[in-house]
Amino acid sequence: MGKHEINGPSATTSSGRRAVFLDRDGVINRSVVRDGKPYPPPSLAEFEFLPHVDEACRLLKEAEFLLVVATNQPDVGRGTQRQGVVEEMHRHMCNTLPIDRVEVCYDGGDKPSDFIKPAPGMLLRAAREMEIDLARSFMVGDRWRDVDCGIAAGCVTIFIDYGYREELRGEPDFRVCNLLEAARLILAFSSKP
Repeated sequence: MGKHEINGPSATTSSGRRAVFLDRDGVINRSVVRDGKPYPPPSLAEFEFLPHVDEACRLLKEAEFLLVVATNQPDVGRGTQRQGVVEEMHRHMCNTLPIDRVEVCYDGGDKPSDFIKPAPGMLLRAAREMEIDLARSFMVGDRWRDVDCGIAAGCVTIFIDYGYREELRGEPDFRVCNLLEAARLILAFSSKP
């Protein structure tokens, strides 16, 4: 069976699979917060899973959701982080958690990109290649870029609110305190007819 083409944010497939798209820093692992703003950990030694992330992922996998991490890592594009270090973190993450795919954008943000969040390119590419129905899928993140990316892709958006010093632009469908709360909400929301 051929892959379905996703031609835009509202395009879905009738037989598409459900996915939960997860931002990485602040959703799966602890961000480094300086002056009220979150930053990615600089090394694998500082890559620390947040509490109950393993349980949240297990619950979602048991409910047959695909788990796709979609993360901006612009420090690589800016030359302040090595791509190999980021890939080492992702290997560790995928060896620990039941992640189906990792989408990474290394663009430094100095020029327009279809893939750096808030643009939905990472979600659209994963949807096309994995036959995901975006309208039946969720985007979970802790930054305005994640919310706007999910909205642009046509997903249900869940915002993990840590009270960072930045304003949301788009309004998320739900607000939660952590990934486990998001997972339970997704399961409850998805069980409704």
